[in-house]
Amino acid sequence: MRYLLAIFVPLFILKIGCAPPDIYTPPNFIIIFADDLGYGDLGSYGHPTIKTPNLDKMASEGVRFTQFYVGSSICTPSRAALLTGKLPIRTGMYGNRSVLFPDNAGGLDPKEITIASALKEYDYKTACIGKWHLGHLQEYMPTNHGFDEFYGIPYSNDMRPEGKWDYARENFPPLPFLDGLDTIGLGIDQSQFIDMFTKRSVDFIKKNKDKSFFLYLAHTAPHTPLVSDTTQKGRSMRGAYGDVVEELDQSVGTILQVLKDLKIADNTFVIFTSDNGPWGWANVDGGSSGLLKGNKGSVYEGGYRVPAIAWMPGTIKKGTVSTALASTLDLYPTLIAMTGNEISNQEELDGLNIKNTFVNNQPVRHDIYYYRQDTLIGIRHKEWKMYIKDPNPWNDDLTEKDMPVLFNIEHDPSEKYNVTSKHSDIVDRIVTLSEEHILKVTKIPSKYDAILPDYQSAYDAYNKK
Repeated sequence: MRYLLAIFVPLFILKIGCAPPDIYTPPNFIIIFADDLGYGDLGSYGHPTIKTPNLDKMASEGVRFTQFYVGSSICTPSRAALLTGKLPIRTGMYGNRSVLFPDNAGGLDPKEITIASALKEYDYKTACIGKWHLGHLQEYMPTNHGFDEFYGIPYSNDMRPEGKWDYARENFPPLPFLDGLDTIGLGIDQSQFIDMFTKRSVDFIKKNKDKSFFLYLAHTAPHTPLVSDTTQKGRSMRGAYGDVVEELDQSVGTILQVLKDLKIADNTFVIFTSDNGPWGWANVDGGSSGLLKGNKGSVYEGGYRVPAIAWMPGTIKKGTVSTALASTLDLYPTLIAMTGNEISNQEELDGLNIKNTFVNNQPVRHDIYYYRQDTLIGIRHKEWKMYIKDPNPWNDDLTEKDMPVLFNIEHDPSEKYNVTSKHSDIVDRIVTLSEEHILKVTKIPSKYDAILPDYQSAYDAYNKK
């Protein structure tokens, strides 16, 4: 086994009292992952017109994070970071095209340990429901990464011939919907996705209510195209985007209520978050970063910082608002710790065990690393964020000659005021941190720049245009 069995953590000793160890049931885990939901898109995060009563209630019954980060600001590498606890540069989940497409030949190496494959060693039942996007060839699919079940789509819901991209219209197949490795539909009406994913999740929970389970529910919403169920369409003041977010909120409410009805809520850790910031170039079809600068794909706060709400009645203190730094990278080691086990390969991970942050609101993490593909662009260290390379080479706001640029990100979350000249000691400290980090990280070559042979000629022709 890759992990060493440890004594039950104090958190769960409290929950089981003096009961004999043979009746101890490790906690269930549910990760609900939204797609392109921005920091400012929920009621509890300040959106004035999108109504999210279920997520707001989840926050009132759990902990809401104000400084929660992803491992990358775009889909494929962010999902890899969450599941492996590693920065994408360590797994090769980055590339010139930013994310995986239907014509790519690669994916997440099956040898990588994921949350699911780690929990399988402790007899967990595991399911991936929704969007995968870590490789659509059989060897890279969820069932080869520790998941007993997969139900959903293999890549992004906009990668289909109906889109606006002429290369996709001419070359991509209809979007497949899979159950395991079997295609059960092509070009399914996406307005039914939230409902389909929710019902399958409920079925999985009910089927495994007497066992320990891990559910990774990766919604396609609110990624474009924006389509919602007919009962939800037109209800939101925020238009089509708000309709989808409010339907997503209802899905979360359904999941939490099922846990309560089955009387397993107290032994189930649930976290809701997003894979990256909002799709800014989608205009009104994209979400809001709130007070944060930037969007999906950027190294600004609006790309990397996301809403996050964790819930576990009786364990997580109600109504907590946490300003502690935390990351999706931390979920893998934290969930393993919550089973009462320790990870033997912690030195290979970028994630930390932040159980005390979730339960006691105690800060554990102090640093966040911002990458563009395989290049370190910036570092957050405590309240400071510094760019060591140009954060946006596509405009003239800043250039390489301006680097480094320093912000007090707790005072200035919108990244407006460069304070480099006032804090040379902080600059020196973060430069040292960046040098140490780069030396420590082993870069894996990109796993997804290669094109499948059937697509190569069309891809080459498109790039010559």
